[in-house]
Amino acid sequence: MSNQNTTRRRTTKTAALTAGLACLLATAVATTPSLAKPNPSAGDRKVAEFVRATKGDFGPALSGIASVYHDPITANGEHMDPNAMTAAHKTLPFGSMVTVRNHRNGRTVTVRINDRGPYVRGRVIDLSPGAARVVGLDGLAPVSLTVNGRRV
Repeated sequence: MSNQNTTRRRTTKTAALTAGLACLLATAVATTPSLAKPNPSAGDRKVAEFVRATKGDFGPALSGIASVYHDPITANGEHMDPNAMTAAHKTLPFGSMVTVRNHRNGRTVTVRINDRGPYVRGRVIDLSPGAARVVGLDGLAPVSLTVNGRRV
């Protein structure tokens, strides 16, 4: 009987903590200010909506470590072209256009997200060999990302 009471108390405690966390998260979401620009131009409405949604994920820019990937098949089913300007990112939708700036030499490249990854802590993007060459990356380098929009 004692074991059953302990389990019931533990379940009640877990439910209360879960409800409290849900309320806290709901309050935080409701008080987050909008990052939208007041009047995007008519031609850029889709891009503006995409960028607005993406900024909610990680702000206007994200910094971290970039690496090079060599997987033959990408997560969206394409065969990886080593000379293409493509990259892998954990959360951005496929087709997202991202500008990657190498902090070591200041070079930039614009890539299209067509794969998932990297799955190593601290790394924010995996570049195709062609994109890595353009930005001057051999191995690992500190970079910053800027989301430009989405290729339709």
